[in-house]
Parts: sequence; C-alpha cells; structure tokens
Amino acid sequence: MTRRASARIASDPPPSGGIGPVVSSAHLASGLMPVLSELEFGMILLGHAFNRWMARCAAAAGIADLSALDVLVLHTVNHRNRAKRLADICLVLNVEDTHLVTYAVKKLQAHALVSSGRRGKEKTVTITPKGEALCRKYSEIREALLVKPVKGTGVDERKLSDLAGTMRALSGHYDQAARSAASL
Repeated sequence: MTRRASARIASDPPPSGGIGPVVSSAHLASGLMPVLSELEFGMILLGHAFNRWMARCAAAAGIADLSALDVLVLHTVNHRNRAKRLADICLVLNVEDTHLVTYAVKKLQAHALVSSGRRGKEKTVTITPKGEALCRKYSEIREALLVKPVKGTGVDERKLSDLAGTMRALSGHYDQAARSAASL
C-alpha cells in the first residue's frame, strides 16, 4: 500500500459518521494500521487509571505510600503463598529493571508486608501475615468498588478474557519490536 493510500484510509470518515478514531498522536494513526494507535491510546488511559486505582485501593486498605509497582509486587509475592525469587517477580510482571523490584521489596519490607530469605544463593521474598491481611482488605475493597460496578454493566466476561489474551499476545509483539529497535 502506498503512503498516499494509507493516509487516505486513515483520514476516511468512520462508518458511524462520528469524529473518528480517538488517538493521542494522529501522525501515528496514519500508517498501515490506524486502529493500533486507537488501542495504544486506550492502553495509555487504562494503564494510568489502573496504576492510580492500585495505589488508592492500597491506601484505602491501610498503607498510603505504595506505588502501583509496590502493589503489584505485593500481590505477586502473595500469589499461591510460596516464596518468590526476585528474578521470577520481574519475569511475571515483565519488569526489565530489577532494581525497581528490589526497591519495591525494600519498601514492602519496611512496612513489614514481606520478608526476605534465601534459597541457595538466591534471595527470596515471602508474604507476612500483615501483608496477607492487606491483600485480603485490598480484595474486599476491589470487589465492592470495582468488580461489582463492572459486573453490573453486563460486560461479557468471555470477551474480557479474550481481550486479556489478545493483550498478552500483543505484549510479545511490543517486546520484540523493542528488541529490534534497540539493535538499530
């Protein structure tokens, strides 16, 4: 497809006769797949809202100074009540900079929400009873303030699950593109 043809497609009015795709950067929506820019803008908004939600929910549950990453690390450590290696936490959360997770663990330790240990030469992190209690309170608040209202919209849970799978698959494409870009 030529540049002119792709620009024509991106500038064509939407089928509904509305304003058009909502994007943060029109110049990125003028390529071969304008809908990807629309998805990216949605991810930007959702990502910021989700991060804000996690920090505020943790504050409502009792710890006011946790960042979104701190909350994610806490829930990951609590998952299945098994000690986690720092490398595994980074892998699960797709965090490239291990120092960010190390800092989060130190912060969680300062609140007595997790404790560290060793498995051979590797540092491990486990949840404490105080951390488990915070995760339970967070879950209760989440059910009341987020899950019930979302469920009340009548959203198709199978579609949400499909969307989650699509997002995980797209994360692989973004990671591969990032590796390729780093080699340029």
